[in-house]
Amino acid sequence: MNRLGLIGKDISYSFSRGYFKTKFEAQNLPFTYENFDLQHISEFKQLITQNNKIVGFNVTIPYKEDIIPYLDSLNKKAKKIGAVNTITIDKNGKLKGYNTDCYGFKKSIQPFLKPHHKKALILGTGGASKAIAYTLKKLNIKFEYVSRAKRKGVKFTYETLTSEILNDYTFIINSTPVGTYPNIEECPNIPYDGITKKHFLFDLVYNPDETKFLKLGKSNGADICNGLKMLEFQAEKAWKIWNTTF
Repeated sequence: MNRLGLIGKDISYSFSRGYFKTKFEAQNLPFTYENFDLQHISEFKQLITQNNKIVGFNVTIPYKEDIIPYLDSLNKKAKKIGAVNTITIDKNGKLKGYNTDCYGFKKSIQPFLKPHHKKALILGTGGASKAIAYTLKKLNIKFEYVSRAKRKGVKFTYETLTSEILNDYTFIINSTPVGTYPNIEECPNIPYDGITKKHFLFDLVYNPDETKFLKLGKSNGADICNGLKMLEFQAEKAWKIWNTTF
């Protein structure tokens, strides 16, 4: 039985394990999928050396960037993005990194995009945000990052964001874990009174189905979408990639 799994930290809530377990059982496939909960990325090396039946991984928060030095190579897209969420292990034990988040994000937002969604705000600057930025560039949507502190590449902080600024950015993506279960009363600190029916709010969080971020957007008439479809699309893309190395 070949083993696949998810690398992350505090990932008992994981979507991936349930998704792939159901898929493998339904199709009678000879694979298992498990969580590898690492307290530090340095534990990854030991995980690899002690488990020779592992044939691939997904990678989630907070290791999408930290995993890169442990890999033998990256495909072109992952190299451009600077973050990895899928890893293959070939017959020689070589590890290669890919990014399927960008594919999942693009597929899940397409039904919602309108001609006036020309400028976007990405809340957060972690590994997930890099795939979002890559996709927005490909779609010719201008964007800026919003973070807690001003630094190179970050135009806005949560403190400097105003309703007037939001009027100019009608597509807002939460790439942070803020609002994830069990902390469902939390949300990114943006001026929600600046959200209107012309806005589209996308949250990478999928548990709960409707985060406080999305609820506040919806109450002001905005279109909303959570991250579940993105996860499903990226998971199927990862499955296709793994199948090229089995």
